[in-house]
Formats: sequence, C-alpha cells, structure tokens
Amino acid sequence: MAELHDRVVLVSGGSQGVGAAVARTAAREGAQVVVTGRRPDVGERCVAELRELGADASFVRCDVADVEQCRDAVATTVQRHGRIDSLVNAAGLTSRGTLLDTTLELFDAHVAVNLRGPFFLMQAAVADMVRRGRPGTIVNIITMSSHGGQPFLAPYVSAKAGLAGLTRNAAHAHRWDRVRINGVNIGWTQSEGEDAVQREFHDADDTWLERAAASQPMGKLGQVDEIAELVLLLLSDRSGVVTGSVMDWDQQVLGALD
Repeated sequence: MAELHDRVVLVSGGSQGVGAAVARTAAREGAQVVVTGRRPDVGERCVAELRELGADASFVRCDVADVEQCRDAVATTVQRHGRIDSLVNAAGLTSRGTLLDTTLELFDAHVAVNLRGPFFLMQAAVADMVRRGRPGTIVNIITMSSHGGQPFLAPYVSAKAGLAGLTRNAAHAHRWDRVRINGVNIGWTQSEGEDAVQREFHDADDTWLERAAASQPMGKLGQVDEIAELVLLLLSDRSGVVTGSVMDWDQQVLGALD
C-alpha cells in the first residue's frame, strides 16, 4: 500500500520549490493533497500536475504572513476532506539583511512568514487532530542557517531558529496526543526561488548554478525531490515514534573544519 494512502496532507508553500516536490511525492504515495501559495496561476498549474498523478488535489490561496489566511487554509482543508492528517510548512522568505541594515519592516516580514505563519498553521492543524482524537504528523522545513548562518541572513536566521525551537516545543507538548512534529534543516538547495534570490541579491548570471555545484563536495546543490523523500519518511509510519527531531540535511558537516 502507498505510504500515505488516503491521508489528507496540507503543504504550505506547496505550489513551487521544496513544497511542490513534497506535494508531488505525497500525491504519488496516495495522499489527498492541498497546496497553498500566493499566486493562483502557479497553484493551479501545480494542482493540474498532481491530478495527472491521480491525486485528489486542490489549491488554497494563502499568504502565510496573514494569520487569518493560515487559519482559513486549514479550515478549508478540513471542510473539503473532513480532516487534516499531516501538515508540511514549506513556505518561506529568504530576502537578505544584516544585523546593521535590517529594517523593522524586513524583520517583521521574516517573522511573519518564517515563524508566525507556521505557528498558527500548526495550531489549527493540531487542534483538528486533538479534537478528533487521531494521530497526525507535521514537518517543518527549516534551514542549516538556523545554527548561525551568514551575516546577510540575520532576520531569516532569527525567525528560522525560532521555528526550530517551536518544532521541539510543540512535539513535546503533543506527544501524548500522538501528533509527531519534526523539522528538517535543509542546506543550499537548487530551486526556482534560489535562482531568483541569487539573481536579485548576488548579481548572479546564467552560470551561477554550474559554479555553485562545482563548489560543493557532492558536485551539486541539494535537490528538492531528495528533500521530499525525507519529508515523506517523516510524514509516514515508517518513521515510527520519532518526534521533536530537527535533522540536518546537508553536505557540510556542522562543527567540522579542514
């Protein structure tokens, strides 16, 4: 039987990048998939692809910076499918800022997207699981930069480090409800969003990806479909009882030096 047969999976930020890869993997494994995003055109294209895979799939427009839209996304999922079994928080903001040049507006934007939105999506999803007395799984896409990161990622690191702490706190709080909550600290990953960031903030040209890949030990950046396989494991029963884990998924070894 498929790993996620008949489970209802909500993927925040599921219309592109890591989120879209997770949505595709969940669809292939038999899940009913709801994806969120800010752009209906992108979301509907993603849903069309999921339906081609045979999934019961739908799109809900949601800007995770808006708490009410987060709550509505979960409520719509429950209304359509009768429940929510799994949540993946994959939406994220990666714009740049240092400690000295980050404005209040930029800081608040990172907290809203990378911490506050996931908090209230989790709140709504766990409330449905607890109300029904049924187990559930949540995976938060975090970042290796939550360990410290580069100087130009100050607001991003601040919010994502908070998400890592929230993952552990919520996992502890709801382990007796059989709601398993884990996180994945992803490293440098090839995606549409990363391409846009490199071009906007680092003056990258069409050769940036080739040069970036050559600079990595494995000769490539992380791939979204590879990340999705680990997320699938954590969503499924194959991960057993594990909860409260924040796993480093990278080709750099934290704390090791040449």
